[in-house]
Amino acid sequence: MAIMKATLDLLAEKGLRNLTIEGISERAGVGKATIYKWWPSKAFVALDAFLDRMQDSIPTDDTGSAQHDFLHQLRGAIAFYETSLGRIFRHFIAECQDDEAFLKTYQERFLEPRRAAVRLIWSRGVGRGEIDPRFDCELVIDMIYAPLVYRLLTGHLPFTSENASQVTEAIFGGIRPSVGVAEGIH
Repeated sequence: MAIMKATLDLLAEKGLRNLTIEGISERAGVGKATIYKWWPSKAFVALDAFLDRMQDSIPTDDTGSAQHDFLHQLRGAIAFYETSLGRIFRHFIAECQDDEAFLKTYQERFLEPRRAAVRLIWSRGVGRGEIDPRFDCELVIDMIYAPLVYRLLTGHLPFTSENASQVTEAIFGGIRPSVGVAEGIH
């Protein structure tokens, strides 16, 4: 669709802050009313264009190891966020800070499907006895992905494949069931 392509092209050129409905309209060769018929603001158009271009499926390969599955998924996220499309992610986080309606849409359409995918990895790990089920799944997921997001947002250092290995190793060192827990001893 011309609107999606125009939006992505303009995002790459100008970023979300400088994107306008007028610019999208002109680049796509459609009237502004057409855009406003489907989207309340430029951020919503941008999010749809972003999601339209992203891979539909989120990798949740089962390697037989939850730690390796999380590592594989985290490395896939690193690779994506290094692309020109992935760099747009930061713009959406910024927009979420000032627009509650956009935040809700972002959470529903972008964040929740990704969290659901990694919850599947978590469930398999718990089922195989690799993860102590007493830990809060949501908190551990945050712990795995927060370093990547933090470094993306602050730009102070890159988040590398080696960093992903270190993070998953450290976290799994703490969430594996201990012998006493497995035997019911606390």
